[in-house]
Amino acid sequence: MSLQTPERIRTLQRKLYLKAKAEPAFRFYLLYDKVWREDILQHAYQLARAKGGAPGVDGQDFERIETAGVEAWLAGLREELRTKTYRPQPVRRVMIPKPGGGERPLGIPTIRDRVAQTALKLVIEPIFEADLEPSAYGYRPQRSAADAIKQVHRLLCQGYTDVVDADLSKYFDTIPHRELMQSVARRIVDGNVLRLIRMWLKAPVEETDGEGRRRLTGGRRSTCGTPQGGVISPLLANLYMNRFLKYWRIAERTAAFRAHVIAYADDFVILSRGHAAAALAWTKATMARLGLAVNEAKTSVRQARHERFDFLGYTFGPHRYRKDGHWYLGASPSKKSVARLKEKVGALLVPGNTGTWPEVRDRLNSLLRGWSAYFGYGTRMPAYRAVDNHVYDRVRHFLVRRHQVPGRGTRRFPPDLVFGEGGVLRLRRVHLGPPP
Repeated sequence: MSLQTPERIRTLQRKLYLKAKAEPAFRFYLLYDKVWREDILQHAYQLARAKGGAPGVDGQDFERIETAGVEAWLAGLREELRTKTYRPQPVRRVMIPKPGGGERPLGIPTIRDRVAQTALKLVIEPIFEADLEPSAYGYRPQRSAADAIKQVHRLLCQGYTDVVDADLSKYFDTIPHRELMQSVARRIVDGNVLRLIRMWLKAPVEETDGEGRRRLTGGRRSTCGTPQGGVISPLLANLYMNRFLKYWRIAERTAAFRAHVIAYADDFVILSRGHAAAALAWTKATMARLGLAVNEAKTSVRQARHERFDFLGYTFGPHRYRKDGHWYLGASPSKKSVARLKEKVGALLVPGNTGTWPEVRDRLNSLLRGWSAYFGYGTRMPAYRAVDNHVYDRVRHFLVRRHQVPGRGTRRFPPDLVFGEGGVLRLRRVHLGPPP
């Protein structure tokens, strides 16, 4: 869901951005009074509501807030911010599975803290947006992963085929607070804003062990990390990663290594013309100076004319044209991305799903549309074909069980019926357009 930013807030953001862009050394003194402005808090709540998400440690969800009355709830938060009595609550930590195995910690602030963070983000994001390097694409207005994907493919086709496929070890968990706050204070002098950010960085983390017992970790003694899941965390992560990107530019590494960096938050690749190994060595040394570490196990140097590499869900490198067999440098949905979609389709079409067929079909189509909207670039027909075949098999099995049809059901539920009268989205038609 996308919400239109009110004109008064847009005007403020535009003024802050233009001031920051025109004067790179300017420092902003009076910002805190904007954070608890009534219209900004109201819009912050609407943005948080649109994103949804699970409750924090207090168990409070949006329905409970709205039952009690949003206006009174926002007035209470506004008064706490105005009188500087606001204190963040602990962050609830949950572990989510990573696509490549293992788990990633996700920090879930309370709705109250998410709204406060969103309000601050509305005010300070335009200031830091003016400073971010053009090579950064993640979590930025008017930029997306699709832009980064297209730029990587464009550079490969221009001959930058010596590639550093990089990965940072636990980036969000290892960002050093002191150096991060120095990056923030380079632009913002308002002590109340700095105090807010410090409180969020130092908020305790509530964990639940296997026996259901809760314990608090972190807090004031923590010296690094910003929780993934916090509204303000992507902005802070971008700001700290910008140190590396800015140093790359100042040190003239683009000319020295004949290379370009494309970054999406902590996920980045370096595309070079013959100097990838030197670029990787320099990157390791620079990251160490920033208090960060390159993940040796997941970082490699690839020659993209002969080897493939994955970035942001896409596979880049040599692709074969099916009609005549010639090779070209392409971009296509990765095998892992296709496999993850198949898992989601299978999880939806389980025997325990008792929803009506139109409800099930609509949820399935929504999943497929969202996936194809992201994976709509490059060589996508083989991936679409694989997804269509899997979707047909899973839908057929689902309908056979529901209607207790003997056998495999290929006659009762042929592809033309599933993708026709059945109304299931066929990705190949998204690619090719409707039949004549």
